[in-house]
Amino acid sequence: MSPQSQQQTAIVGEEYCEGEDRELTVRKTTLFTPGDGLEAYDHRTGALAFRVETYGRGGACGGGAARGDLALLGAQGEPVLTVRRRRPSLHNRWDGFLGDGAAHGQKKPVFSARRSSILGAGTGAAAVLVDLLAPGAAGEFRVDGSFPRRCCRVVASARAWAAPVAKEEEEEEEEDVVVAEVRRKVDEDAHVMMGRDVFVLWVRAGFDAAFAMGIVLVLDRITGDDVDGDLREDLLEAATSPPA
Repeated sequence: MSPQSQQQTAIVGEEYCEGEDRELTVRKTTLFTPGDGLEAYDHRTGALAFRVETYGRGGACGGGAARGDLALLGAQGEPVLTVRRRRPSLHNRWDGFLGDGAAHGQKKPVFSARRSSILGAGTGAAAVLVDLLAPGAAGEFRVDGSFPRRCCRVVASARAWAAPVAKEEEEEEEEDVVVAEVRRKVDEDAHVMMGRDVFVLWVRAGFDAAFAMGIVLVLDRITGDDVDGDLREDLLEAATSPPA
């Protein structure tokens, strides 16, 4: 991978970009109140990859974080990413900072996420846009689908995704690329779909898994889990089928 493509795909860090597609099993916890905690396990090894805490509510992390910030921690409890709501914000905007979000008010975020429109709020549609703000980074991501139903995809614009391609494939590089996907978790032994508190996060090879988890945190806060009803057949098929 060229330095340029590494810079554009490794939003949080190159150590979170793997050479093959990755699946994380994400479990919502109730350490504080519903929705405040998440744990993500590597599907291949079963090892803990990330966990989430809320600053100022009993979490072990401190640093420059403000009360109410969401802390994405690594397997050893190290701060990886801090997600903070921007106030005031009509479109429910959230910013992501590297590490523990130290130097609040001085350190610039590496990404910003917002609801694309206040219209249609509560319908279950994700309607979320994510902009890269890190130096040297460019491009936009959009979320298609419904996070409350655990059926949505993170789509990168051509500027945000720079996977290496041969010269004869340069035209294809201009197309948008699905870089991550949230779908329902299926118990392979019992062939039973699990509840919404356990779901799968698929991450494309070369894409930043920590950044993908940051987007999941934002979706959890912006769209919530207030959509009732079962998945339609078409959504069920999309949620349980492996990416093309």
